[in-house]
Amino acid sequence: MKSPAIDTPEFTDAKAREKTGKTSKQWFALLDDFGGIEKGRRDLVNHMHSAHKLDEWWATTLVVEYERAKKALEKDGKPKGYSICSTKTIAAPLERVFAAFGDAKDLDRWLGPRTRVEFKDGGTLQNGDGDRATFERIRAPKDLRLTWEHEKRAKGSQVEVLFADKGADKTGITLNHTRIQARKDADELRAGWSAAFAQLKQHLESA
Repeated sequence: MKSPAIDTPEFTDAKAREKTGKTSKQWFALLDDFGGIEKGRRDLVNHMHSAHKLDEWWATTLVVEYERAKKALEKDGKPKGYSICSTKTIAAPLERVFAAFGDAKDLDRWLGPRTRVEFKDGGTLQNGDGDRATFERIRAPKDLRLTWEHEKRAKGSQVEVLFADKGADKTGITLNHTRIQARKDADELRAGWSAAFAQLKQHLESA
C-alpha cells in the first residue's frame, strides 16, 4: 500500500501551543482536573472536543500523548496509540468485495504489487510495497482481523475490516486500524487506506 509522506510535525509543547493555544503540559493539567486516565479515552476526547472546542484530531492527539505521559499501557506493554478509520461503499456484491481481500490478483490491483497471500486463519500476506500482515480471524463474508505492519511503520498494529450488505449489489466497508504508535504513521496510513479503497472501488466497479 502506497502511503504518501505526510508532513506531520513532531509533537512538542511549542507545536501544541501553536495549534491549540496551550502547551501540552497545560492541556495535561486540564485533563488531570477533568478526572484523568480513569475517565477513559472516549470521555477525554469528547471533553477536549466539546468543552475546549478543539478539532477532533488534535483532541485525540493530546489525549493519546497524555496517556503516553502517564505511562498508561495495554497488556502488551505498549500505549494504546492512535486509531484511524476508513470507509467506502462499492457497487459490487458482498461476497465479491470480501474475496478481493484474500486473492493475490485482486490485491495486486488495489493494495500493492507482487502479493503473496494465504487467506486462512493464521495465514500471512505480504507485497512489494512492504506491507506484511497475519490473518488473526476470518469470518466470511462478515469481517477480517489482522496484525499489521510495514517495514517502516506501524509494527504490531491491528486492523479490523467490517463488511455490510447494503442491498442492490452494494457493499459497505469499514476499516479500523488501531495501536498505531506515532501520529505521523497514523496520518500516512489514513491517506494510504483512503487511496487503496479508491483503487479497490475502481477495480471492482469496472470489472
